[in-house]
Amino acid sequence: MKTVAVATQKGGVGKTFVSCQLGFRLAGLAAPTLLLDLDQQLNASDSMARGGLVACAPFTMLEVFEGRAGELPPGQLVMVPGHPDLAAMERQPQRHNAFVNALQRFLAEVSGRFRVCVMDTNPSPDVRYAAALATADFLLAPVQLNQEAIDGIATLLHHGRYGYHKIRQVLNPRLELIGILPNLVEGTPFQRANLQQLVLQHPGLLIPVPRGDVMGYAYIPTRTAVAEAQAAGVPLWQLRQRPAGPQPAGGALPLRSAARDAWREIKPSFDAIAAILLRED
Repeated sequence: MKTVAVATQKGGVGKTFVSCQLGFRLAGLAAPTLLLDLDQQLNASDSMARGGLVACAPFTMLEVFEGRAGELPPGQLVMVPGHPDLAAMERQPQRHNAFVNALQRFLAEVSGRFRVCVMDTNPSPDVRYAAALATADFLLAPVQLNQEAIDGIATLLHHGRYGYHKIRQVLNPRLELIGILPNLVEGTPFQRANLQQLVLQHPGLLIPVPRGDVMGYAYIPTRTAVAEAQAAGVPLWQLRQRPAGPQPAGGALPLRSAARDAWREIKPSFDAIAAILLRED
């Protein structure tokens, strides 16, 4: 099993959408996938519960960190939900090592059942964030194309305690950075300029994606259908039209054309990431 931490040290950059939709995509590629919600805000947990397409564990990530995890349910896509008390873990420094070790044991115990584990992390650098990076094989970092987020990449890489390079040096030398994933991308001159700045300041951090005859980069565009799919807890490519009146009997609602168009744009990025996670060593 390969484990990927979807992580940045800033909120509001779309980590949960990436985590959930990547989980859907991996499961759709016949790769049994485990999704862990490490955030006390429960955004991934609530979204996936609404969609009803994921098998939800009868225990939470709080119990995983406390070494009290139970048996996971069957399913191609399985989620361990978050818990509001996860935020209190940081205030228990005497237990930090035990929390990390418990997560590591849990991942080892379930590794024979899943191809990939996706961890949706909390934005604040704390023991959960450190535990995710200390136990993961890969780091995927969504960012927005604004100056604050671009400046924050240096913190993601070089933070004295929780930075990618520090984690590799002290805790997890096998951790591999898949790359930076620009999210909520708009085709404006301002964002194009910021993308160029990102390429110049951090060469090699963007994820190469072939697009026709040219090599581009992985990104997630701003689309209404993206937010609607996340709110519904369904794969973007399965988002259906909402009826104006009562739902007609005898058949499923038609797929949203806007969702199909958005997925056509996003699919190459998710497939490039999935190829890295599913490659044979």
